[in-house]
Amino acid sequence: MIFRQLYDHTSSTYTYLLAERTGGEALLIDPVLENTGQYIQLLDQLDVRLVLAADTHIHADHVTALGSLRSRTDCATAMGEKTGAECVSVRFNEGEKLCVDNLHLDILYTPGHTDDSYSFVLPDRVFTGDTLLIRGTGRTDFQNGDPAAQYDSLFDKLLRLPEETLVYPAHDYNGMTVSTIGEERQHNPRLQVSGKQAYIDQMNALVLDDPRLIDIAVPANRSCGLKHAA
Repeated sequence: MIFRQLYDHTSSTYTYLLAERTGGEALLIDPVLENTGQYIQLLDQLDVRLVLAADTHIHADHVTALGSLRSRTDCATAMGEKTGAECVSVRFNEGEKLCVDNLHLDILYTPGHTDDSYSFVLPDRVFTGDTLLIRGTGRTDFQNGDPAAQYDSLFDKLLRLPEETLVYPAHDYNGMTVSTIGEERQHNPRLQVSGKQAYIDQMNALVLDDPRLIDIAVPANRSCGLKHAA
């Protein structure tokens, strides 16, 4: 398998490129608009053809590259059925799969950070969006966030994956690139709670500034970044 983890320094966003083989189909997860040219160059260098670009949720801290990638590569664009974005060509639900050649990523609905958050699972790794971060969890104070829903997403879905499953989040602000389910279960301070109400209280007690680009990114991402790019 071809796998690349790409980093946007401005928004601390990870974008993931996956392909089964040289000369085959490729998937990009959570691409950033300003890095479209870098993605196109890398696809050419690796000799893979982008057929699908997907966002784990509507991001509030950067503008998505879904629209620009579709314009430049004719790829399909995908988001979950719960999303407010009407611009995507594919809408997915939990229990379905994202497929490129013989790579099949299982889809989990993992709301809490937002009400349209999804995670993508391969046998050895999971792409958790902003639901589960490395030594943290996504904030739940805007975009219909819900700490109770996030607790269920974490403890009833993601943390039930095998302990050795690699965790690849959509963001990291401390230079961490990958973790495991077992590592997060043991060392993630947000997960060391006695139960759901304790988790809700913990999240509701956070006092956080709004993301710098929220007023630009959220409306732009509902149109796959196309209005922003124009």
